[in-house]
Formats: sequence, C-alpha cells, structure tokens
Amino acid sequence: METAQSVHAAFDLTGRVALVTGAGSGIGRTTAEVLAAAGATVVCADIDGPAAGETATGILGQGGKAENAQLDVSVRGAAATLVGHITARHGGLHVMCNIAGIMIDSSIIDVDPDEFDRILSVNLKGVLYGCQAAGRAMVAQGGGSIINMASAAVLTPSPGIGPYAICKAGVAQLTKSMAVEVGEHGVRVNSVAPGFVPTNMTARYYTNPDGTVNEAAKAATLAPMARFAPMRRVGVTADVAYCVLYLASDASSFVTGQLLSPNGGVAMHY
Repeated sequence: METAQSVHAAFDLTGRVALVTGAGSGIGRTTAEVLAAAGATVVCADIDGPAAGETATGILGQGGKAENAQLDVSVRGAAATLVGHITARHGGLHVMCNIAGIMIDSSIIDVDPDEFDRILSVNLKGVLYGCQAAGRAMVAQGGGSIINMASAAVLTPSPGIGPYAICKAGVAQLTKSMAVEVGEHGVRVNSVAPGFVPTNMTARYYTNPDGTVNEAAKAATLAPMARFAPMRRVGVTADVAYCVLYLASDASSFVTGQLLSPNGGVAMHY
C-alpha cells in the first residue's frame, strides 16, 4: 500500500548529489532550486560563474545545500573534470541535468556555418560531454539519473529556429540511445521538451537595445503563444523544473529513454 510516507520518500532526494548546467538563470536556476528543496546537494554550474553563484547563494539562504562552479559545456573535458571533482568531494553523482543552451535565429538555408558550429558545440556536444562524464560515474557507482533538455521544437517545427531544433532533435536521440546502453547498470536517461517559457533566451523577442524589457512587445509575444496552447497560457520555469524532479527521483524509477513534454498541449505525441 502506498502511503503519505512512501509518496514523500519517492520524491525525496536527501543524500543525493545533483549537477545542473545552465543554473545561472531561467529553467536551470529553477531546476537547481527545486532539486535542492527536495533535499539534494546541488552543484550549480554555468558559463556565467557569478550567476551560478547567485543561484547557489539563494539556495543556501533557504536552508538548502548548494555549491557553484563555472563551466563552459562546449569545452571538451570540462564536464569530466567537474564531475571528477564532484565525485571526489561527495563520493558520487546521482543526478545530472544538462540544461545549458544557446539560441540563434536563422533559417536553414541562410545559417552561417560558424554560428551553426557554435550552437552545435553548446546544445548538442555540450550535452554529449555531460552525458559521457556523468554516465561513466553513474555506471561505476551502479545507478543514477541523467536528464537532458530538449525542446518542443523537435515536435512542432517553427521557421527561423531550425538550427536550434536540429540540435535538440539530436539531444532527444542521444537520450534514447544512451538509455539503451546504460540501463543494465541502473542508470536512467530521459529528456524534457518544454514549450514556450519566458526566459533570458526567449526574451530576445521583447528586449530593448539597452537590455530593458519592452512590456508591450512582451505582451504581444506571449498573447498568441497562450492562445495557441490548449491550456491557454505559456509555461513558467517551474513547470519544467518539476518534470525534472520527477525524472530525477525514485518516482520515475521505471522510466528511461522517454521525452517528457511540458508544453500546455501545443505538441502532443505518443
């Protein structure tokens, strides 16, 4: 019989160590906060070191356990070095969240080769490096959960973000392939494909040249997004972070190789 105690325990991450990339803002920051609130010791990593530090400081201020690290996920070997430090310090790594990402606006026909290399290096290779580093540690310890950030763009193509969608489609396939390879070692690998969520990445649609938010442009951007969704709203970062918590926890112990889609119903798939 399931009880209040068993349900609580299924989502409890006490004693576990999580690494979150892209933790300096947006979905990454909220995910770090949620995992810490569930009891995990969270290493908040970001290419923006001070921003990662702000996330960690906020968690510590709420009584959680957190550390921060500067990490450029596109640098070969950087994730492996950080994971090595984490396992040496804490004795293991139980949750890996590959969330760091960038965006470029371009059609497929016109994408600049250098820009395409740049987005591939962060959004696809960066996830690969994180999966490899965490995967090796988790296979060695006999278990763990890896969560990769994909996008609704892999389910519903949109003009102007094809290069980004290509990377995220690669992440979705990487996730499934790796899940097959490491499942026998107790390691689960899943991905999350959010719909439109206002973050620093999506704010490019309504940010003034001086960096301030153009509220009229923001309203004009979000209103049609909300109307298009069956739930008649856009997402918030917590909508995604709680999906990550589910995949990180024992509540999803029989779930691997899956794509979870918090998108308000904009894209539906089997």
